[in-house]
Amino acid sequence: MVFKRLLGSLGVGGPTVDTVLAPGPTAPGGTLSGQVHLKGGSGDFDIEHITLELVARVEAEHEDGEDHGVVTFDRFVAGGGFRLAQGVEHSVPFTATLPWETPITELYGQGLGIVLGVRTELSIAGAKDKGDLDQLTVGPLPVQEAILEAFGRLGFGFKSADLEYGRIGGTGQQLPFYQELELSPAPQYAHAVNEIEVTFLATPGGMEVILEADKRGGLFSGGHDAVTRFTVGHDGVHHQDWNSLVDSWVRQLVEHHSSYASHTSYDSGYGHTDHSSHHYGEPQHHDGGHHRSGPGMGTVVAAGAAGLAVGVVGGMVAAEVIDEVGDSFEGDDDEGDED
Repeated sequence: MVFKRLLGSLGVGGPTVDTVLAPGPTAPGGTLSGQVHLKGGSGDFDIEHITLELVARVEAEHEDGEDHGVVTFDRFVAGGGFRLAQGVEHSVPFTATLPWETPITELYGQGLGIVLGVRTELSIAGAKDKGDLDQLTVGPLPVQEAILEAFGRLGFGFKSADLEYGRIGGTGQQLPFYQELELSPAPQYAHAVNEIEVTFLATPGGMEVILEADKRGGLFSGGHDAVTRFTVGHDGVHHQDWNSLVDSWVRQLVEHHSSYASHTSYDSGYGHTDHSSHHYGEPQHHDGGHHRSGPGMGTVVAAGAAGLAVGVVGGMVAAEVIDEVGDSFEGDDDEGDED
């Protein structure tokens, strides 16, 4: 969806901007392309810079609850250095690479309720105006889809998805937030966990998979969180037995019983783990004092015969969120921005 706005900083008669992204979803680390369409106003204007910002609506948890804000997680210059004559139409093509940690917003073509956008900023004669905002759709990488498919075949289902402001200790995380995909447990694990949260941190060479279980308490013990981390590569996705691998990850996570009371400090959400590399089934365990996130703005995803199928049960889905994304972003524009 495209939002057209007059350049408010220049008043009536200023140029208008309309950014159109190439159709279809992109992927983390993939190419983002499109056109910035400009139309001259009532006079000539010198276009100094056309800057595109990637923005996300995130949750920030604190002692008093949680807030929602907007974070800019990447920006690049698409063009500039030309004069836009009165009433003249001019288009500027652009191509950029998304960060590898860009959250996924859809699965099997269905929105997850994650709100990402591309915001266009024009700089004219020293004045700046963020005059256009477009929905950014991001699908999963092959390895991410394979892992989620395996969870679905094992009987897990999506509850919601959200973006959490903060950093995960002991990882190579680059962005100021991370995505949590909340899964309801498969029947064989329902006695042990309330839910499992999955976080992907992709890089050009592979991907860290962080699993967190909200473990149920026993007769003489309270519930607690357990976290473990694995590393997988992008190659050989179709030759891996993902069902067995993911099941082994969950078993190691659920059956891990090391002490967790002393691992509660963080700025990250998960406490500290070391930086050693673990591949295909080699875990890093940690039972920590990670905060519990509340329900996200997302959809509910149920397990289907072919994997994870998306079914809207309640809440706001992506299409409804995007209808209000302009107001949402602009209303929180000064809250949580990372330049």
